[in-house]
Amino acid sequence: MNWLAWKMLTGDRTKYWGIVFGVAFGSLLISQQASIFVGLMRRTSSVIIDITTPDIWVLDERGQNLDEIRPMPDSRLYQVRGIEGVEWAVRLYKGLVRVRVANNSQANDDGNFRQVILVGVDDASLVGAPRKMVLGSMADIRRPDGIFIDEAGYRLLFPNEPLELGRSLEMNDRRGVIVGICHAHAPFQTFPVVYTRYSQATQFAPRERNLLSFILVKAREGIAVSDLCRRINDSTDLQALSTDDFFWFNIWYYIKNTGIPVNFGITVGLGFFVGAAVAGQTFYLFTVENLKQFGNLKAMGVSNWRLVGMILFQALVVGVMGFALGIGMACTFFVVTEASGQPDLRGMYVPWQVIVIAACAVSAIVILASLLSIRKVLVLEPAMVFK
Repeated sequence: MNWLAWKMLTGDRTKYWGIVFGVAFGSLLISQQASIFVGLMRRTSSVIIDITTPDIWVLDERGQNLDEIRPMPDSRLYQVRGIEGVEWAVRLYKGLVRVRVANNSQANDDGNFRQVILVGVDDASLVGAPRKMVLGSMADIRRPDGIFIDEAGYRLLFPNEPLELGRSLEMNDRRGVIVGICHAHAPFQTFPVVYTRYSQATQFAPRERNLLSFILVKAREGIAVSDLCRRINDSTDLQALSTDDFFWFNIWYYIKNTGIPVNFGITVGLGFFVGAAVAGQTFYLFTVENLKQFGNLKAMGVSNWRLVGMILFQALVVGVMGFALGIGMACTFFVVTEASGQPDLRGMYVPWQVIVIAACAVSAIVILASLLSIRKVLVLEPAMVFK
């Protein structure tokens, strides 16, 4: 009977592919937009993703997220270091600074400037420094005026130029020399990411009374991270969050306080309803046109359950084909945009959670489409097809 259901489904190729592409379009829109949303949310926490060594991030009690920072006095570092259970605690600076390309060549002497994300890592341990170098070595960041820049940021500052060390940048009227090019996760804003030592970062940053952005803490072996966070919170008036908690703390800020979730939610919802409407209508018309065949089968003694099984088989085939095409097109879209070097979609991909969500949505689409058809077949009187 499944073979017969397959032949009925593919008998009219135009309608068959119309149903498949209706499901595929809904699957594409859902998976693509959901993936972009997930990617954007991850980009808001790119610095947290890149810095994996510490167990705990400590920030001011009024800190809102990774970008809205209230600097702390240096005395806070020693206060945290004195808490029982702390293996080590180091400084981290993060802020936005304006950078101008120094006069390396006439091609770059155009007076243009850009905002960059400046990250100042601990001078002694280099905790917070990038883990993957493209050019240069980790030790080079200790050189006078030495800075690292992420590869994508380098290409923004020096378009159409080869990757090259030794170029200079000016920040706060001070010179920084690129001694390393590294890999960093794409930030929320398409700004270059510059790394340097904490002591050097305080020279590049605009002058403020306090410059300490975060304290990175490692828990002593055998000490639960959650317990140590409570100790820091109880002993100080600071916020202490595990790396994972701080990641979600930052993401939830953007979810609650920006219009990003609403906009992407509307697009994903439209993808679902358009896919359901196109597939449902086409599948219903397909069933109506094949009522004579279903009536003949009923007259021959085929039970309603067997007919329902045939329709569900047809829906399953359409759903699998449409889902595979939609996910394939979404993955191809991100591969192509990554290869093209588009900074706005850099680092985007389709995570497995989105694939599961899209699969559930496609299942709902084909179930809704098949329910319309099943009702029409169940109420069909076999004698009607012979009139």
